[in-house]
Formats: sequence, C-alpha cells, structure tokens
Amino acid sequence: MTPPPASPADDRAHIEADGVPPADPELLGALMSGYGHFTAMQVRDGRVKGLGLHLERLDRSTRELFGRGLDGGRVRELVAGALENAGRRDASVRVYVYEGPRTVVTVRAPAPDGPGAPQRLKSVAYGRPAAHLKHLGGFGQRHHGEAARRAGYDEALLTSPAGEVSEGAVSNIAFWDGTSLVWPSAPCLHGITMALLEPRLGSVRRPVLLADLPRYRAAFTTSSRTIAPVTAVDGVAFAVDEELMERVRAAYDGVPPEELRTR
Repeated sequence: MTPPPASPADDRAHIEADGVPPADPELLGALMSGYGHFTAMQVRDGRVKGLGLHLERLDRSTRELFGRGLDGGRVRELVAGALENAGRRDASVRVYVYEGPRTVVTVRAPAPDGPGAPQRLKSVAYGRPAAHLKHLGGFGQRHHGEAARRAGYDEALLTSPAGEVSEGAVSNIAFWDGTSLVWPSAPCLHGITMALLEPRLGSVRRPVLLADLPRYRAAFTTSSRTIAPVTAVDGVAFAVDEELMERVRAAYDGVPPEELRTR
C-alpha cells in the first residue's frame, strides 16, 4: 500500500542511510547539520582533570549557540554511563552538543600518558570563525593540518594574514622568553589544558608575531591529549628545554582530578 503523502506543513526531512531509515531521524539530522560544539577530555580511573571547566564550557557554549543551558550533572551521568557501557575506566571522551540540545558522548581508547612527541609546526594564514568556541565544522583547520603533515610537519600553526600567531590547528601554544610563558593574545580557543596551566605558571598574554619567534628560547603545545615541546616553526628552530618541560608537566600533574560520579 502506498503511504499517504506528507502534509505540506510537515517540514521534517525524510532521511535514509544506504536505503534504510535511521532509528532516530531527528538525531541523525542534528548530527548532519554540522552546527554544534564539543569538549574533549581524558578520563583516568573515572576521573577527569578540569572537569568543572569542561562542564562550564559546555553550558556556556550551549547558551550561546542554542539559547539555553546544559545541566552539568546530566552530562556527568551521560559520560559515566557511556564509560560503563564501553567497559572502560580510562578513555578519550568527547561530549558533543547539537540543537535541542541533544548530547552525544563518544568513548575511545585513552591517549598515551606522558610527554608528547616533539612537534614541528607549519604556519598558515587562517583563523577559525568564532575562535572562542570549540565548535563543529572545522574543515579549514583540518585541511591545513593535513596539508602541514603532507609537507613533513606535525601540525599547522594558525596565524593572521599579518603573521600574528593565534593557536595550533588542534592545540594551544605557549612560548618561553626566559622569564615568562607567553600565550598569544590573538583570538583563539582557551583550551582546558591551557586554562589549568596558565594560573599555575608564570604566564602572560601578549601578541606573538612570526617575525619575533627567534627571540623566544622554547615553545610547547597543549591539547586534551598531551603537552608536547615544539622544535620548529617553519624555519625557526627551538631547543627542547627539559627543565621548562618538567616544570610544565609537574604543574599539570599537580591538578587534582575530579570524579565523574558524585554519589
């Protein structure tokens, strides 16, 4: 029997994947929209460093994008439940938020513990739109990151057309001038690892130009997965300052992790 035609007032999309309608078409439609935000965290033994900052970011970004908040307690339960269902206490976890809001949690193998591999960065003139948000739709940064790797580098370093450094394609970056850690003041995402380290180390924010990089003694990147020394940006080489890196790692190791489950 032929189904009746849809009402003209019904603007819901009919979706099929490989010829099969999905179990939850509204969720699939939200996922396909590319409009949303996320946070990424490392879980160890059911605990997360900077968990409160992750929850604040999710709530703040949900309010900005969708006009309503996101309950942190609910997020904790969703993450804890996903970990249990995956049979993991250690994991790389992402929490995605789409219109609704609809919350999606992914659980994967944990990132390796310990210092990250030294990084060689290639500068590109590109800035993420709404850089303060950890938003979806990162085609530009992914494109430049892949191009940098094909050119023999480890990551792209995003800059303005005038050469002002902002952030890595998937990281923050800090420079050591011999006295202070300098975080670029250009618009960027203030990542959770950066937010945890900045107040625990002698840090300042100021403009950083590609032309000024030879003045700095060392640099490192931070992300949800690791903290890694930088050995070069384009043709500017940096020595790995082991004393600096030990101090940075000690500051991060000193951050007390927070339990996902509160009962």
